[in-house]
Amino acid sequence: MRKFLVVLDDSRECLNAMRFAAMRAAHTGGGVAILSVIPPDEFNHWIGVGEVMREESRERIQAHFEVFAKWMRDRQGVDPELVIREGEAVPEIIAQVKEDPEIGVLVLGAGTDKKGPGPLVSQMARSSGSLPIPITIVPGDLSKEKLEAIT
Repeated sequence: MRKFLVVLDDSRECLNAMRFAAMRAAHTGGGVAILSVIPPDEFNHWIGVGEVMREESRERIQAHFEVFAKWMRDRQGVDPELVIREGEAVPEIIAQVKEDPEIGVLVLGAGTDKKGPGPLVSQMARSSGSLPIPITIVPGDLSKEKLEAIT
């Protein structure tokens, strides 16, 4: 099975990337893997405090994931999987792609402000030549109707 890997973060453009990945998976018989990366600088505290913060981050990610997963299951018939990694986003995304041979496409959402598509899209674009899969960049301001039409 081919899986679409989509990154779950706190950005607004993440929503369109999730929608696109779920709709493409539903139309092609694929799956969705949702990756959330916890940055290492969140835990540079005392060991006990760092462990509590790590667990709180995982709980927040799980709750956020469940919202998307329910929509994917109910509306698209796709049951996504959640992957949580710790580290810097770009190296962790690349590692996930290389470790999971079923991942066929990386789906990222592009920001819509004047600063550009966002740091993750910019960094991944620079690394795209060394990835074994294509990257799909979904505009953050694409309407639901347009997404449905192109998927």
